[in-house]
Amino acid sequence: MSKVFGNTHTQSQMNHHSNQCNPNSNAYRSSMNNHANQCNPNHSTSKGEHHSGKH
Repeated sequence: MSKVFGNTHTQSQMNHHSNQCNPNSNAYRSSMNNHANQCNPNHSTSKGEHHSGKH
């Protein structure tokens, strides 16, 4: 059996995955905040409301 060299993902994809798993990363914190907001019944995103920022 021969060894296979190389990756199945691009460097950008691997970086994105690493950032999502790193608690010191902005991508990780954004992902966790988004998940928490979706799970919070008092938050507008869980109610399907979207605020455009205009009044």
